[in-house]
Amino acid sequence: MIHKQSIWASLDWWTIVLYLLLLACGWFSVCGASYEFGNPEFLDFSTRAGKQLVWIVCSFGLAFVLLMLDDAFYDTFAYLIYVALMLLLLVTIFIAPDTKGSHSWLILGPVSLQPAEFAKFATALALAKYMNAYGFTMRTWKSALGLAFLVLFPMLLIIMQRETGSALVYLAFSLVLYREGMPGVILFAGVCAIVYFVVGIRYGAVMWGDSMPTPVGQYVVLFLIMLAAVGMSWLYLRQWKPVRNMLIAILLVHLLAWIFARYVIPFNQVWAQWGLCALLVGYLLFLALEGRKLNYMLIGLFTVVSIGFLYSSDYVFNQVLEPHQQMRIKVVLGLEEDPTGAGYNVNQSKIAIGSGDLTGKGFLNGTQTKLKYVPEQDTDFIFCTIGEEQGFVGSAAVLLLYLAFILRLLFVAERQPSVFGRVYGYSVLSIFLFHLFINVGMVLGLTPVIGIPLPFFSYGGSSLWGFTILLFIFLRVDAGRDRRR
Repeated sequence: MIHKQSIWASLDWWTIVLYLLLLACGWFSVCGASYEFGNPEFLDFSTRAGKQLVWIVCSFGLAFVLLMLDDAFYDTFAYLIYVALMLLLLVTIFIAPDTKGSHSWLILGPVSLQPAEFAKFATALALAKYMNAYGFTMRTWKSALGLAFLVLFPMLLIIMQRETGSALVYLAFSLVLYREGMPGVILFAGVCAIVYFVVGIRYGAVMWGDSMPTPVGQYVVLFLIMLAAVGMSWLYLRQWKPVRNMLIAILLVHLLAWIFARYVIPFNQVWAQWGLCALLVGYLLFLALEGRKLNYMLIGLFTVVSIGFLYSSDYVFNQVLEPHQQMRIKVVLGLEEDPTGAGYNVNQSKIAIGSGDLTGKGFLNGTQTKLKYVPEQDTDFIFCTIGEEQGFVGSAAVLLLYLAFILRLLFVAERQPSVFGRVYGYSVLSIFLFHLFINVGMVLGLTPVIGIPLPFFSYGGSSLWGFTILLFIFLRVDAGRDRRR
């Protein structure tokens, strides 16, 4: 067992330095975002800046406690921590007050905590312990179902709290699973699902015209599904003749259907695609039975599921998602402008960032943020404060700082001698990367507004403590790597 005094020599101080720099920059950003003219008392604990400073100081104490625990503690009690946090998530659904439409905040006297922020490190620990078990392999259904349960269960509980944005963060664990041997086809399926959903929703109501009454969204997605089936057949089986036959049939039927609809009788060309998809699936099944190749059958199943996803996505969008979530997606996809509603935050954020120009207006000199034109400007939209006050140079510097932090986490994760340490390290890396990408993307209008904080920058104790716990458990595990080698 490592002696406590040797922990400090084993710690990755580069990561800690980057953590402290991010905290410092984050606190000054909160000062700038929450500053009111004539009241520069940042150390006043009644202000947002003062409260954030308290959270930061408390996070130092929390980090110290996490480092003082033996690294084996996190492995030993990983499942217990997971169960405890899942129970807390479940209880939160019923006892949390309504806060802006969600039931995700627990009020503990003067302090409000969001359990969803702490469930991330619990899920990461449980995943790491599960995948570190003797004889674990991702190739069995039992293991796959176990992994799916560990990730999807907290997602479900958080969705029941009406916090869809926080639930989506758990998709970041797919990168961990891919690193540990998850078949690339699953990641490919996820990318396909996103493309099918976006294209289907974006162009679902677009028609080619009266002469060819064909919905563009369905037409394009069905065509992509067929091309995906052909590409997977070549990638996994490398048999040119079946691939050639499928390509010729797809292109020929599409061409004939277009000519017939254009010059003979206008009709919905999706009908022809349905028949073609049925023939394609039948042909793949025939190839599977003839050559006794299971991959052809799986590709046929992938095609059927993809078609089902296309036609169910419309139901999910219109019946499952909340109206404000639908509007946010429509704004991002360009289906709605809504400059005074769902698109207001993003439009004001863009104005603030654009007004910062190259070098910014200077600390506390931003007009958009000081006059409170940007809602949630010190929480989810705090990056616009950086853009306005520090300009392109300051924004780029912050992103470079995050890049250094992410690359350092990658380096530390790769040097772990145990599966537990590596899986947990990649979980930490993936969560930070997801938060960074989505938060900056939504501030710039590149991703839907789903309301997740920017690590170490956004105001709030729950997110700051959650990220600190996530990081310093990893640093403590890493500090004990020599003992486990």
